[in-house]
Amino acid sequence: MRQQTRQQLAVCSWSGRPSTPRALVERLNAIGLRRIQIALNPLLENPAWRDAIPFLRDAGVSIVSGMFETGAEDYTTPATIRVTGGIAPDAPCANTLERIPRYIALLDEMRLDKVSFHAGFFPHATEDPRHATMRTRLETFAQRFAGGGKQLLLETGQESAQTLATLLATINAPTLRVNFDPGNMLLYSMGDPIAALEKLLPHIAQIHIKDAIASGDPEHWGCEKPAGEGEVDWPRFFEILARANYGGDLVIERECGDDPVGEISRALAYLNTLLV
Repeated sequence: MRQQTRQQLAVCSWSGRPSTPRALVERLNAIGLRRIQIALNPLLENPAWRDAIPFLRDAGVSIVSGMFETGAEDYTTPATIRVTGGIAPDAPCANTLERIPRYIALLDEMRLDKVSFHAGFFPHATEDPRHATMRTRLETFAQRFAGGGKQLLLETGQESAQTLATLLATINAPTLRVNFDPGNMLLYSMGDPIAALEKLLPHIAQIHIKDAIASGDPEHWGCEKPAGEGEVDWPRFFEILARANYGGDLVIERECGDDPVGEISRALAYLNTLLV
């Protein structure tokens, strides 16, 4: 059994909402972490982030994985993101597919082999024609990244754990893995995060540490919370990871709130009581 440790902790670069790499380092200093998962889109789109990779390296920041977004996703409601999210819309899917070589080049520069994204809502019914379309698109994405030596990690929450497990068991994409986010399971009201963790354990390559309170209605958002302040049973969560000998990263994510640095710091203080 492998106990989960503080050395596995990292934080999402976007969680502190930094406008520049310098601001990111300042937030990391305030939080007390030096390991991050980095958002790739700003490195391609925002001149302020053009030299982020050498700057962060010189600042002593370790980067554990990447993340990319597929386009103008609308998170106003679960219904809007169901239509606009991930690879479901045609144009954003095509545009992102064209960008994959640039994402791979960034990952190579940072010597990373993992990148995560939200694929969007997979229909629970396999006979739904959208299911076949998204499955084909996802296979293509995974194969393109695999050709560059990268694992593609699926964010959880937008479908049930059973739907995702069935997909992973049948899709032709051996390097397609899971970035498990227990908070997302609650935000989307897609089931108990502990049961989902146990279902998806064989496929998990990275963990997002996020908490939430479920609305109980998939048409209405739950409420995101810092780790330890929502409904995730974190002692049980880490016990399951320990029994599975999980040795991957535990990446704190905070997407809401008025004080992300303070809220991430509260989450970190709580996690330090559970990790060795």
